Amino acid sequence: MRIYLSSVLVDDQAKALAFYADVLGFQKKTDVPVGEARWLTVVSPDDPDGTELLLEPDGHPAAKPFKGALVSDGIPYTSFAVGDVRAEFERLRGLGVRFTQAPVEMGPVTTAVLDDTCGNLIQIAQLT
Repeated sequence: MRIYLSSVLVDDQAKALAFYADVLGFQKKTDVPVGEARWLTVVSPDDPDGTELLLEPDGHPAAKPFKGALVSDGIPYTSFAVGDVRAEFERLRGLGVRFTQAPVEMGPVTTAVLDDTCGNLIQIAQLT
C-alpha cells in the first residue's frame, strides 16, 4: 500500500493552482471539471508519477472553521519535504511568500511555515 493522493482545502482553485505551481514549483497533473469545481491535482516535478496533491475546494460547511482554527493556532495543514529549508525560505520570501515561522532547527528536522494564500499554513521541512 502507498499514498496515492493527499489534499489541501483551498478557497479558490485558480488562485491555488497559481500559487502551488508558479510559486512553490509543483506541476499540474490533472484538471477535470466536476460540477462547479475541478478535480485539480499537482505533483512534484521530481516525481511526476508520485503522490498527487488535490487542490480541493473548501465548500463543505466544516472546512472554513477547521482551517481558521488551524491558522489561529499556528498549525500547518500539511508539510512538504525540501532539500534545504533555509534556501527555500529565501527563494520563496524573494517571491513575496509570507512566512509565519522562519526556519527553526528542532532536533533532526528544520522547519519553516508559510501562508499559501488559500487559507492554509504549510510547513516545509528538511531532515538534518
